[in-house]
Amino acid sequence: QAAAIFNSAFGSFLGIIITPLLLLLFLGSSSSVPFTSIFSQLFMTVVVPLIIGQIVRRYIKDWLERKKPPFGAISSCVLLMIIYTTFCDTFANPNIDLDKFSLIIIVFIIFSVQMSFMFLTFLFSTRHNSGFTPADTVAIVFCSTHKSLTLGIPMLKIVFAGYEHLSLISVPLLIYHPAQILLGSLLVPTIKSWMVSRQKALKLTRQPKAPVKV
Repeated sequence: QAAAIFNSAFGSFLGIIITPLLLLLFLGSSSSVPFTSIFSQLFMTVVVPLIIGQIVRRYIKDWLERKKPPFGAISSCVLLMIIYTTFCDTFANPNIDLDKFSLIIIVFIIFSVQMSFMFLTFLFSTRHNSGFTPADTVAIVFCSTHKSLTLGIPMLKIVFAGYEHLSLISVPLLIYHPAQILLGSLLVPTIKSWMVSRQKALKLTRQPKAPVKV
């Protein structure tokens, strides 16, 4: 859980730095993209709410532990609303110009990329002398390859504000989010059984051997 929370927070901070740099890499230094404006807007959208939340939490932590508000249900409803409104904005645009064959190709590519990322992170975290426990591996596989629309959509709207093909650019992200949920739900039983068996095997290897009586 600690690794998952760290990944989420660190990814939010890293995104506001990596996104402008990737734009500079792909578009070139001669592009008219306002990098300073993009960086400041991303900082205000992603980092400032996170900092404010951590400050407020210090003062109302005890009250939250007593009342236990349904933040899980609220978070799920907000995320569902973001996904729904983004789908509506994307496919209601008459200029999206996306045929069925292209959509199928995009779905295939995204599923392939998602599975490749998960496989590579699994290999990396389970290699010899990596220092990661089986529980760490589960957190790495799911957290490092899974991203939410709550961060991606605001970034797209800030970076490509006013761009007529913004809806078309949003399509891969709209597919990536459901794809990671589907693949995650399918892999949970398998990776859970692997984690349990691996933990049992590690416990057996670490148990001290009984001395042999002569």
